[in-house]
Amino acid sequence: MALHSDTEIIEGLKGGGSQRRIFERDLYQGYFYLISHGVKKYNITAEDAASAYSDTIISIIDHIVANRFEGRSALKSYAYQIFSNKCVDLLRKDTTNKRKADHGTALDSLVFELPDKARNAIQQIIAKDEWRYMMQKLQELGEKCKQVLLFFEDGYSDKEIAGFMEYNSAEVVKTSRLRCLDKLRKMMGTNDIVK
Repeated sequence: MALHSDTEIIEGLKGGGSQRRIFERDLYQGYFYLISHGVKKYNITAEDAASAYSDTIISIIDHIVANRFEGRSALKSYAYQIFSNKCVDLLRKDTTNKRKADHGTALDSLVFELPDKARNAIQQIIAKDEWRYMMQKLQELGEKCKQVLLFFEDGYSDKEIAGFMEYNSAEVVKTSRLRCLDKLRKMMGTNDIVK
């Protein structure tokens, strides 16, 4: 249960300033149980449920700040509905990706039919092209996402990144990182990017 009332959270988020982080944290912690609910009800991984939950909280904050939350329901009901929709979206995306994987011949399998020298050259060309494409999409994500992902790729922990980039905590970095990875995946049309 949240430490503050719905009204206090809404006003705190709209008020901005340094106090806003307190209300963001309270909102985030208030409905954390939804993660285990998502795992049980939708049969998704804890990581996917946590990602859906983080996206839910970010959406709620965005809606409140942009005055799109009309207050016709309690924040608890609002959070539950958004979270449920995000879990269903994950299931749909997973089903769609499985269907796509069942069709056609993978490029990797065709490459293995080539002689060794040709295979190595083709694999290097594909890898360079994929890297260039990913870096281009990373630029499109924006500077903050790019920095978080590149620091993580360089082996820095979420806690270290929080220190470098002046985030409040490692949890905030993780939430941002997962959101950025999800955006990058969508831009690239793949699920192969490592978390």
